Amino acid sequence: MLRIAVQSKGRLYEDTMQMLSEAGIKLSSAKRTLLIPARNFPLEVLFLRDDDIPESVASGIADVGIVGLNEFAEKKKDAQIIKNLGFSKCRVSLAIPKDENYEGINWFNNKKIATSYPVILNEFLNKNNIKADVHVITGSVEIAPGIGLSDAIFDIVSSGSTLISNRLKEVEVVMDSEAVLIANNKLDETKKEILDELLFRINAVQESEDKKYVLMNVPDESLENVLSLLPGIKSPTIMPLANSGWHSVHAVISEKHLWEIIGKLKNAGAQGILALNIETMIY
Repeated sequence: MLRIAVQSKGRLYEDTMQMLSEAGIKLSSAKRTLLIPARNFPLEVLFLRDDDIPESVASGIADVGIVGLNEFAEKKKDAQIIKNLGFSKCRVSLAIPKDENYEGINWFNNKKIATSYPVILNEFLNKNNIKADVHVITGSVEIAPGIGLSDAIFDIVSSGSTLISNRLKEVEVVMDSEAVLIANNKLDETKKEILDELLFRINAVQESEDKKYVLMNVPDESLENVLSLLPGIKSPTIMPLANSGWHSVHAVISEKHLWEIIGKLKNAGAQGILALNIETMIY
C-alpha cells in the first residue's frame, strides 16, 4: 500500500482529486476523514495542511505527496520531486501599494515585507543584496500594508484579483509554482512499483489533455491530400468503408490547432468530420 499526502481543501485538493479520478482511482464518496483507502488500487490518501506535506513525506509518515512547488521550496525537507503535474499554477511575487512609484528592486531596501514564505524571500533578497525587514505572518498577508503592518508583501498570486481588491500591484515575480509529486527517498521496492503504476496512469491522463480524436470520411481521390494534413501520433488510421471508393480516417490532433486543421481537411475533401474528447492516451 502506497500512502499519498494530499492537501485537505482548496484548489490543489480539487485538482488532485480530479487527477486521481481520471487515473481510474476510486475513493470513498463518504464524508472525508483523515485517511481514506482507494477501492481499486493499492493507495491510501492522507489529508493534511499543505505546509505539513513536505515534512510528512520526508519523515516517512506518507510515502509520496502532492504539494505546491512553493511549499516544497519553502520547507526544504529531504524528499525528491518525482514529477511536475502542471496544475494549480501560480507565482510567488513581491507586491507593493498601488500608488507607490516603483523603479526597481532597490525600492525594497530598508522596507518591511510581510510574508508566509520567509525562506524563499530571504534567499531572493540576499541574492540581490537587498536589506529588508521580513515580517512573518500566516494568512491574509495581503492586508498587511493597508493596516500599516508592512510596506510590501511577498505572497502567492494566481489571478491577481486579491491584490487589486487590496490596492496592491505585483512588481517582482520571484518564483513560478505548480503542483508537484514528491516522494520519500527510501521507498522500498514494492512501493516503488506502485508509484511507477501511479505515474503510468498520470502520464496517460496528461498525454490526452488538449488533444482531440478526429474521425472523418474521405473519398479515395482525396485521401492523399487529407493524409498530408494530419500530424497524428505516428500515422493516421485508415479503414475502408462499406461503400467502395471511401475510407474512414482516424487521427489525434492538438486542440490548439483543431479548427485550423479541420477547415483544411474539409477543403481537401473530408466529410462527416467528428472530433471527440480523449480521456486517456497510452503510448
